[in-house]
Amino acid sequence: MTQSDLLPILTRIADALDRLTPPPQAHGDLDAAEAFVWQAEGEWLEPVTKVNRLPLSLLHGIERQRDALLENTRRFAQGLPANNALLWGARGTGKSSLVKSVHAAVSTETSGAVALVEIHREDIPSLPHLLRPLRASNRHFILFCDDLSFDGDDASYKSLKAILEGGIEGRPDNVLFYATSNRRHLMPRDMIENERSTAINPAEAVEEKVSLSDRFGLWLGFHVCDQPTYFAIVEGYSKKFGLDINTTDLRARANEWSVTRGARSGRVAWQFIQDIAGEFGKRLDT
Repeated sequence: MTQSDLLPILTRIADALDRLTPPPQAHGDLDAAEAFVWQAEGEWLEPVTKVNRLPLSLLHGIERQRDALLENTRRFAQGLPANNALLWGARGTGKSSLVKSVHAAVSTETSGAVALVEIHREDIPSLPHLLRPLRASNRHFILFCDDLSFDGDDASYKSLKAILEGGIEGRPDNVLFYATSNRRHLMPRDMIENERSTAINPAEAVEEKVSLSDRFGLWLGFHVCDQPTYFAIVEGYSKKFGLDINTTDLRARANEWSVTRGARSGRVAWQFIQDIAGEFGKRLDT
């Protein structure tokens, strides 16, 4: 086989390899949207056209947490010092809703100066790659990780510790990290106890695990709401979406709904309102 015979074959092989390994994605236009999702596999920021969130005024029973996070985010948007925030506590109490609603409020106040970037928990090790384009931007960014926790032999928490504090480059001034978790120390108690019982120096082993939470300067605790707060949430939703039901019936049905679910929370209230709205043929456009 001559060289001229081999050339077409080699060309086809090269073309096939190019299709199997496409060029890396660009990071994208950092001004293209008010929110993005970090796609670690392709290392690019996917714009979000419509963020799933509620108006800040509809979040009841978490006024103290709302005010603290709102003030922290406003300072950040103004270029002032601000803290990374850990929102921890019971399920369905409004942690992730508060992050998205606060971002919307501050973004509106500052004409989109602050963008929200969601990063999935399993993509934490890719944080250095994400920070590279953000560091060079004039815009401010809140990195948001929902339901952050670590189990077993997962060592990716060390990557997060280095980013939050202690790394050579450190966290860029235009980036904050907000996370939600059901655990105050981001580790299950049995994992911490196991570290204590098996380590040569138990105190140091536990300190290594627990110190991740210390990287968050702002801790906001969320707890199961009482009945008056639960009713206030339901009534706020009902008024917002124009549901034609009197308060007595609304409360009675909301109470029955919470009993069947075995809990009272903002999430349970929202699920109840969705059921009522569907029954009445009303859309819930936020």
